[in-house]
Amino acid sequence: MAGIWPGGIKTVVLLSFDFDGTSIMRYRDPDAENRPTALSIGEFGPRVGVHRILDLLEPYEIPASFFVPGWIAERNEDTVRRMVSDGHEIGHHGYMHEPPATLDPDQEQAVLGKGIDILEGITGQRPLGYRSPSWDLTEHSLGFLAQRGFVYDSSLMGHDAPYFVDSPNGRLVELPVSWALDDYPYYVFNRGMGSMNTPADVFEGWRLEFDGAYQYGSAFILTMHPQVTGRLAKLMVLERLIQYIRSHSNVEFMRHIDVAQRWTETGMA
Repeated sequence: MAGIWPGGIKTVVLLSFDFDGTSIMRYRDPDAENRPTALSIGEFGPRVGVHRILDLLEPYEIPASFFVPGWIAERNEDTVRRMVSDGHEIGHHGYMHEPPATLDPDQEQAVLGKGIDILEGITGQRPLGYRSPSWDLTEHSLGFLAQRGFVYDSSLMGHDAPYFVDSPNGRLVELPVSWALDDYPYYVFNRGMGSMNTPADVFEGWRLEFDGAYQYGSAFILTMHPQVTGRLAKLMVLERLIQYIRSHSNVEFMRHIDVAQRWTETGMA
């Protein structure tokens, strides 16, 4: 079946990691400092998980996109610099993982500006991509992003391939997300939500999702979290998935920004 990619590419694979650390707990719970067990879940990401992921990607020479809250970047500058040195993209992910829907317009603008300044100060590169914390935009968000020169957003679910979204301040590329392609719903224990999925089950689901993208010539956009996928068996799932994808011809691993810029340059619909 014909796909959407030029140059004989059958499908593109975009691996992304939301490097949240403890920011999400701290923003949601003012008493988080008094809940060390809950905080330790997030602490695993900067302490262990992200380093395992970077070490895994390095020999495969796979470029990825890391979406980093400013508060986390400030406390993990060496790790963020390694991401850039290894060829990965750093995208905007709020300051303290604040979903825009919890902010008024002035607050939303302030968080955008603060995150931009922090990431640019650490990496020397202005972020051009944005992923909303909790994938929860407001009616103003796309316009604010376009106004500040962002090339793409990755928070919406209106397609399973890149598409354009318009705002009062210009057009952006949308690199869509999906709950089926996010590690968090499968792996994270939540009382009252039933049992967690096994790593084997997750691999099988993601394998089928890739097969669909490959058959239809679409995109495979995977969202992961170092505090989740950085755990041992789950990291093995990621490596096994990479090897499975690599066994197919005409597949290209790309960073979000590279896909978005190509989409913009070619005017693909």
